[in-house]
Amino acid sequence: MKFSQPWYRKARKAWFVTLNGKQIRLGESKKEAFAKYRVLLNEPTTRQVQTASLVGIIDAFLEWVQKNRSEATYEWYRYRLQRFAQKYPDLRASDLKPYHVELWADQYKHSQTSRRNYLRSVKRCLKWAKKQGYIDGSPISDLEVPSAEHRELALDAEQFQELLTFVRSPELRDLLVVSWETGCRPQESLRVEARHVDLENQRWIFPKSESKMKRLSRVVYLSKTALEITRRLKEQHPEGKLFRNANGKPWSKDSVNCAFDAIRFRMAQAEMERRGEVISNEVIATFVPTLSPTRKVNGELVIKSEGELRSEAKRKLLAKRAVELVPRYSLYVLRHSFATRALKNGIDSMTVALLLGHKDASVLARVYQHLNQDPIHLLRQAERAAS
Repeated sequence: MKFSQPWYRKARKAWFVTLNGKQIRLGESKKEAFAKYRVLLNEPTTRQVQTASLVGIIDAFLEWVQKNRSEATYEWYRYRLQRFAQKYPDLRASDLKPYHVELWADQYKHSQTSRRNYLRSVKRCLKWAKKQGYIDGSPISDLEVPSAEHRELALDAEQFQELLTFVRSPELRDLLVVSWETGCRPQESLRVEARHVDLENQRWIFPKSESKMKRLSRVVYLSKTALEITRRLKEQHPEGKLFRNANGKPWSKDSVNCAFDAIRFRMAQAEMERRGEVISNEVIATFVPTLSPTRKVNGELVIKSEGELRSEAKRKLLAKRAVELVPRYSLYVLRHSFATRALKNGIDSMTVALLLGHKDASVLARVYQHLNQDPIHLLRQAERAAS
């Protein structure tokens, strides 16, 4: 059986552990804490569900997710629930109210979808606790979770080719092209290794233990273009991740997002040049006073020069204009674009759903098909239906 490990709480300047849903103070020093922890593990204990702490339930839920769901799913819950536990470290589950969750989620300036994810992570945890018998009922069953903002952006072939003209790195280009060609999830392209590749049958195969829900193996089918790239990368990287940047390091979610931000910046510069737009010296001079006059160098504050301040002001003004001129692209946008292309090409929704890794077409209908943006396509389908 896996037990919770001791952890240090800075606010209390002490080590704690959660055992059987109860948070226990172990001591101020690490040595003392682990000595007491070993003693506690050898003592007979009884689980008192009705007095379970919220942190204890979160710990138990995360242990369950880690064992029964994918690494990505575990990290998704861990990131959010750890923040929630830090907000209410001493709260008992029985005292939890919907307003606790609302106040916590509202302190982060996120989009509607991100706020929804924060709320539903806590609601899912308490629902699980009820099913497992930790609590008699979820105290936040009435918590209202807003619907997600649908990603309406989907690229056609011409738009994707234009996007690629702003990609300077051939390593990034490989990643984007394979994402466009396969519709794979970002976590799949970022984690695929040579051991997952089945060249003979043109596919990647992720075993159940590495798939999203750990219920079925995930198969990503490769077009000829995606197969050629996969074959080349497999030869280059027989061990470890296939998709790596120019420095040989595996692409991560953050590094890919930074790369997309750079693409957006370059696209905005090109659009501004096409429009004849420039950021005037007067606008830059007006913006400079809003910047911090100092920066840290080797831990020491250094006063920025006038040239540095003007360069920083121009860069930030350009970034702000980029947000206004160019949408924010991502690997998920390429996945949505794949689904839209497939549906417009006449592939049935069930097949598209399976190619995307869904068990049925319900998610596809809600999220991935952007055909409501294409009245010409809908008109053609209506004419086909009437003929």
